This record gives sequence, C-alpha cells and structure tokens, in this order.
Amino acid sequence: MTYLRVTTYLFVGTCRHDRGGKRLHRRATSEKQSKPEKTTVNDTNSAASATVLGLGEMGRALARAFLADGRTTTVWNRTAAKADELVARGAVRAATVGEAVAASPVVVVCVLDYPTVHELLDPLAETLSGRVVVNLTTGTPAQARETAEWAARHGITYLDGGIMATPDMIAQPGSLLLYSGSRTAFDEHRALLDLLGESRFHGEDAGLASLHDLALLSAMYSMFAGFLHATALVGTEGVQATEFAPTVVGWLTALAPILPEFAKVIDSGDYASEVQNVNFTKSAIDSIVRVSRDQGIAVDVPGVVQKLLDQQVAEGHGESGSTRIYEGIRHPA
Repeated sequence: MTYLRVTTYLFVGTCRHDRGGKRLHRRATSEKQSKPEKTTVNDTNSAASATVLGLGEMGRALARAFLADGRTTTVWNRTAAKADELVARGAVRAATVGEAVAASPVVVVCVLDYPTVHELLDPLAETLSGRVVVNLTTGTPAQARETAEWAARHGITYLDGGIMATPDMIAQPGSLLLYSGSRTAFDEHRALLDLLGESRFHGEDAGLASLHDLALLSAMYSMFAGFLHATALVGTEGVQATEFAPTVVGWLTALAPILPEFAKVIDSGDYASEVQNVNFTKSAIDSIVRVSRDQGIAVDVPGVVQKLLDQQVAEGHGESGSTRIYEGIRHPA
C-alpha cells in the first residue's frame, strides 16, 4: 500500500449526527466526469486542498473547518444545492463522486452506515488503490475490520474513525475524533485530522476506534435514559423538565469524578474495597422501581440495574461493592 505525502482529502456523505440526510446511491461508475464549478479538481494545490463529498450537517461542518484553515476545498453532494453555502465561502463544487475520488489521495468517508460506504467506494476500488481511506462512519468493530480487509485487498490504506462531537463542535474545544488502523496514515496526515478536533489513535486493529466509539455512546445513551426516567418521575407531580434539569446536571457533574475510582476497582477485581455494597444499592434501586410503579411510569430503565443487582445477590455477592455488577455485564450467565 502507498502512503502519500500530499494533504488533499475526500469526505463522503452524512455522519451519525445527521441521520436525516438522504441515502446516497450507487452512482460512481455511471456518472460522467464533468468540469467542477470553479476549476478542475486536478489542478488545485494538493498541499493545501481538501475534498468533501456529502454535505449533510456533519459534512458541511468538516468542509467549513478546512475552509477556515485556508485550504482549497472541493465539495460534492447528490443534492447540489447543499453545496451553495460552501461555494459562497470559496469551496469548489465537483460534479461527480468519481471525479472527487480521482482528485484526492486521501478519502475520508462519513456516511450513515457501512453498506453506504461500500455502495460508494466498491465501484471505485481501482481508483482508490494507492490512496488513503479514512472512514468516519459509525458501525461495529466487525464492519470496520471487514472494510479494512477489503481495502487491503485493493491496495488501499485504511484508517477507521469515530466522531465524538456534534457538527457545531467540529474544530472547537471538546471535539474528539477516534482513529485506528494504519498508524502511518494517522501520523502522516495528523495535521489535517487535527483541524477537526483532538485526534486520538487507538491502535492498528481497525476495529478499536469503532469499539471505543460505541462504548462511549453506550455511556451517553444510558445517562440520557436515566435523565429521562428521572424527569418523568418528578413530572408526575407537575415538576417541569426545565426546572429539574439544572439539578440533574449539578448532581451528575459532582458524581463524575468517582468513575476513575470505579475503574481502579474493576481492574483490581477487588470488589470488597468499596463502601457501598450490592445490598445497599439494591435497596435504593428497589425503592426507585417501587416509586416509579406507584407514580404510574415505566420501570424499564431502573429495572435493568435491578436485574443486575438481583443476579449478584443470588450469586452470594450481596456484601461486595456495588460495582461488581460489572461482572454480570462482562460475563453474562
């Protein structure tokens, strides 16, 4: 596989945070190559250029980040009007997917799912040979590894990634992007990747970025579900969500520093070191389930935790630290 030293980049499609965008269709092999709106794609300054293909909310955010850095940025979208804002900022509008792929030595894919990735890129495998693909599409580690294998078969260098940011966070403090796969590609194109946010490399196993991405999303969605359950509970007595939310934010913020302590306990495997044991936590969760039923709301959210605690009690671990429910998650019966 070839590692290229120029820094032109191609972005494809919509991202996890723009699921309302229309699905891109397989058009790469059937499109006629035509002249871009402002200049031909191949005569741009490759050392300072980037190509963004697919202009959903995230795609436009990525393009804006490159434009803000002064890079010549070529854009394409199936609905051409989505490029108007970027063209007004100085972007070049390319006519086809194939034209954009041929123009750039680095292809960054950011679409709804992995099937869409392959719809777009499989027909262009020959063109992509010798190029770098950076896939920022949300999917499973297995899908990432399968795509890396596909890339290797065609002489394509592959870097998988996950965007831990919403479109308005791109290029701002707090934006985090996770990568795994080709270390050489990551190091060589680090300056370009860093324009989008903090870049963090998780190893040469292409599935590791996806694993971390989904793990972080798991923590996020579980937290959201807890907030929604709590809000529904106080809502039964007329408390407005907007009144309650600041209290939740303060409470969860105060508790967040305990997570590294939980991590130490998990890594040590010594659950006897905790102050709050399974029996104590189970009593609290049982009360939450009880009051939820009394107030007429669903118990699905606390019910999951209750089930995990019940399992630990049944296995004789009631006096162990409550973090021991990790074992029930990690090693399900």
